[in-house]
Amino acid sequence: MLEFRIDSDHAGVRLDKVLRQRLPRVPASHVQKMIRTKKVRVNGRRARPEQPLAEGDVLTIRGDERALLGEAPPPPRAPAPEEVARLRILHEDSWMMAVDKPSGLAVHPGSGIRGGTLVDLVRAHLGPRAERNGFSASPAHRLDRETSGVIVVATRRPAMVHFTEVFTHGGAKKQYLALAKGTFPRLEGRIDLALSEHQQTAESKARRGVNMQEAATRYRVLRQGGEAALLEVTLETGRTHQIRRHLAAIGHPVAGDRKYGDFGFNREVRTRWGLKRLFLHAERLEVPHPETGARVRLESPLPDELVDVLRRAGIPAPGTPGR
Repeated sequence: MLEFRIDSDHAGVRLDKVLRQRLPRVPASHVQKMIRTKKVRVNGRRARPEQPLAEGDVLTIRGDERALLGEAPPPPRAPAPEEVARLRILHEDSWMMAVDKPSGLAVHPGSGIRGGTLVDLVRAHLGPRAERNGFSASPAHRLDRETSGVIVVATRRPAMVHFTEVFTHGGAKKQYLALAKGTFPRLEGRIDLALSEHQQTAESKARRGVNMQEAATRYRVLRQGGEAALLEVTLETGRTHQIRRHLAAIGHPVAGDRKYGDFGFNREVRTRWGLKRLFLHAERLEVPHPETGARVRLESPLPDELVDVLRRAGIPAPGTPGR
């Protein structure tokens, strides 16, 4: 068993983030599983992944110490200067950054991904400024690997604490563009459909059933084509793959979605419209600044490859007359 006492540098940081720092060899998915299966406790009590820790909290982890700590994995490949130079920065100050992430770029290292992630590029760009009082600049929220668009990075620990609160309690306004299959009978709609917990283990499902989480998504049809519609999508909650799962559930899956989509439709749009990726783009994000509280509005234009897909589909792109 391992035991740690939380110091002032880690006060206010989420439990799962502290565990990933303390257990760099353990995959993030296994960290989540250990929390769910009560192998991780805070002051002897059951813990939650998003739970902020306080100075003096005692963190205990059940398991083999050698297996949990072991030898550190080899360091990830350092990004080449030309990779760092291609990083599109939308905003940067001493507290935060915002980056326009391309599709295909993983945010964090994960299974089979050791380097060349958004984290690596951002830290290479910042250089010595990437580390401050034991905190490394890190993304403040999730964005799927195949989704492009705005992502916020905290460059100071208090900024990460601030953004954790903002994204957990709905203080961020998130807007996406998506190309969805089919014809929508209404120009606007709200999908209020609970989603199963994405990381729930088979053991947990067998013991207490599927854990359903409230989820709500709003959409507005910007342009209706013959076979697909361009949507403006706003999230009211932040569940994993929420937009993709919700649109698939109402029969209008996102074009290019290889997990929840219509595979025959995906083949058609790849052949006819040249779509080689998921058509989901984080177009706009608005958050309060961690120092001043002023609203920061961040925007990313639709990537050229998606504009070209719309042109081939006969759907005018955002910003053209009629939007």
